[in-house]
Order: sequence, then C-alpha cells, then structure tokens
Amino acid sequence: MSPAPDERARIRAAMDRILGGTAQHSTGALTIVALAQEAGVPRNALTQRHLDLKNAFYAQVRARGQTPDSEIRLRRQIVKLKELRAKDAAELAQLRTDVAQLVRVVNQLTAHNRQLLHALSQPDSSVRALPTQPSPGRSR
Repeated sequence: MSPAPDERARIRAAMDRILGGTAQHSTGALTIVALAQEAGVPRNALTQRHLDLKNAFYAQVRARGQTPDSEIRLRRQIVKLKELRAKDAAELAQLRTDVAQLVRVVNQLTAHNRQLLHALSQPDSSVRALPTQPSPGRSR
C-alpha cells in the first residue's frame, strides 16, 4: 500500500498540534504512537518511511527541554529492574550463606552419626538402638 500524497504534510501538522498542546485525535503524548494517531497514519509510516520526521519530532521535544514519554517510561522501567536486580542479589547472597551453614550442619550430623554407629557396633557398648516405628501408610 503506497502512502497518501499528503502524508508528510499531515505528520507535520500533527507535530505542530502535539507540540502546541492542541492535539485533536490523540492523547497528545510525546510519542510516535500518538503522533501517528494524531496524523491519521500508521505508526510504520514514521518508523519506516519518514524517519526524518520522527527524528525531527523527537529533536523538537528535546529542544523544548521535555523528555519523550517513551523515554520516561523506559527510565522508570530501568529503575524498577535495577531494584529487582539488587533484591535478587541480596536474596542470592542470603541463599549462599544458608547453603554453607546447612552443609556444615550436615557434616556435623554425619560425623555424630558415624560415632554412634561405631559405638553401637562395639560388643560392650552402652548405646542401644531404639525400635523403629513403621511410617504412616506402610504395613509391616
């Protein structure tokens, strides 16, 4: 599908309305999506056919000291991701500490179990094995 002959003119007019704060067909957000909606053109008209107009729009937004809405959204997302990463790193450090402690406890219990088994195997041992009880659901 070929672009309408007045597509560039409609995009320029839409840029003026959005930057002037008088958007009629969009939310007036400082995004390519809003610009395309305001101009009545598909978004790919700005991202593929008229890159110069897209870049000019963003340049005018920045020249006014404003930040495009898409950039604001991305910056917020970056902050959230950094917070999540820090939280994950703290949790991972805690898990590593927990694993090291559990390994030490398992080693201590294994050594103690060996001592008890050795003592049990001696003929004159005062250690006696307790009778075991069947697990629930198992018959003897």
